[in-house]
Amino acid sequence: MKIFAHINWLFATIIIVTSLSFMILTFYLFPRPYARKISAWLIRLSIFFRVEIKGKEDPDAQMFLLNHQSDLDIAIMETITKRNLAWVAKKELFDIPFFGLALKLPQDIAVERESKTSLIKLLKDAKHVLKTNRAITMFPEGTRSAKDVMLPFKSGAKLVADANALRVQPIVILQSSKYYNMKKFYYMPGKITVVFMESFVADKSDSNWLSDLRIKMQKVYDDELADNTSNR
Repeated sequence: MKIFAHINWLFATIIIVTSLSFMILTFYLFPRPYARKISAWLIRLSIFFRVEIKGKEDPDAQMFLLNHQSDLDIAIMETITKRNLAWVAKKELFDIPFFGLALKLPQDIAVERESKTSLIKLLKDAKHVLKTNRAITMFPEGTRSAKDVMLPFKSGAKLVADANALRVQPIVILQSSKYYNMKKFYYMPGKITVVFMESFVADKSDSNWLSDLRIKMQKVYDDELADNTSNR
């Protein structure tokens, strides 16, 4: 079974790389954001994972906050919404030869950790993105966590949301690392559950709303895991 899962991982990884290459090469051939959407759907359809959606997307949401477990998460999000997403990602990812173009071409937002200058640029870039009616999309954990416990949320999401009084919609992705795990070279097709939580307007007078949100998202995650044995 493990050998089969490793073969699946190699196939899935080739599909992901090929789809990103397609997105880069065809970016200017399609109106935005279709090159990215097509790339994401190629990944989803070619490696045969299914998505179950619970709750509803808020069409007025200006920021989506997602927990992050695997490289499938971006493809999942791109295929469950028609919105033109502006992803916030580590600057190091933008600097990767060729594939950094997958972030640079759509003018996603680069951020450097622990840099005050970068935070100022983040606010400036966020304002520009909002003017173009794109939805700012972030993994507030700042990195992947393959476990069922979310990492502490970084302050960048609160900084951007508070500065612009954004309507924020949290989204919980269940156990995507159970199906695709880069470190373990493991992939098995399956059903990934995604939960759209209720949206809210960021209130900068509430200094704890981001940390409280992590608790609420973790509870949704735990409850879904407890209620659905197929997710275990």
